Amino acid sequence: MRDNPWLQTRLQQIWELLFPDTPQLNTVIIKFKGKSPRKFGHIKRIGKDTEIVVNSLFKNSIVPEYMIDLTIAHELTHYMHGFNSPLKQQYKHPHRGGIVTKELKNKGFSHIIKKEKLFIKKEWPKIYKFLNSNL
Repeated sequence: MRDNPWLQTRLQQIWELLFPDTPQLNTVIIKFKGKSPRKFGHIKRIGKDTEIVVNSLFKNSIVPEYMIDLTIAHELTHYMHGFNSPLKQQYKHPHRGGIVTKELKNKGFSHIIKKEKLFIKKEWPKIYKFLNSNL
């Protein structure tokens, strides 16, 4: 079942496997929240903690698990680059020059990025409409 504890476990697994060189210098909370058609996740500071949010519609198993993994990895890349984390900020802008995509490709996500683009173009609009009509 995809719930917040499952999401927290997934975050730790991805962090340990793919971001072992990124120290966790504060408490990082992850949860499902929101139902945006275009925003799959975000990262922000809440006091000394960092909060990562994943689109609540991703709780449904109709959404492929790789979309959750890629969203988590995307937000962890921001953390690694010092955006909304205690780490030193490495860049002026969080997405300029494709820095997140480059980092994700370096971490082995190239094939998932291709799948994500196809999913967003061909599947997500139908899934989004279906999930919102069944709320």
